[in-house]
Amino acid sequence: MTTKINEEHEFLENKPHQGILFQGDPKFSEIFEQVNRTKKLSVALNSATDPDEIREMMGQIIGKTVDNSTTVFTPFNTNYGRNITLGKNVFINHACSFLDLGGITIEDDVLIGPNVQLITENHPLNPEERKSLVLEAILIRENAWIGAGAIILPGVTIGKNSVVAAGAVVNKDVPENTVVAGVPAKIVKQL
Repeated sequence: MTTKINEEHEFLENKPHQGILFQGDPKFSEIFEQVNRTKKLSVALNSATDPDEIREMMGQIIGKTVDNSTTVFTPFNTNYGRNITLGKNVFINHACSFLDLGGITIEDDVLIGPNVQLITENHPLNPEERKSLVLEAILIRENAWIGAGAIILPGVTIGKNSVVAAGAVVNKDVPENTVVAGVPAKIVKQL
């Protein structure tokens, strides 16, 4: 069950959140201010070639220091940025897109292939509320591997040591030590 985001709008403070952000909420203007800031920083990020400069720009976007053991290949896209948390020794390949208003946490030693999409935002089915946002966090646990072109949908947790096959669309939690594949993703192997 989703509920209206509280008046403090926790997602504006780097905290993953579940709930509905209703169209017309006055906090939308604050979100768009951050989105515009992130767009400007993304131009600098995506024109950087030095790994240290990329980490520095990524840190400015997410509002946290990115550990020297973490590698981000550009281009990289995010709409908000402040609700992304990256662990140590994370590898993010080219052309990934993170929609993070609902919160994205990537633990240590995670590998993310090219063109992966992490999406924490959705819209209500009710046509009268459709321009509102339903926010649900994504958690990728330690040592997981997300294959090229995979899509992780809102509210999903990828378990420790698990593998998401290339092109999979994950709409349910993935238990630890498993391989999932397909559309929608299903368990195909235990590790």
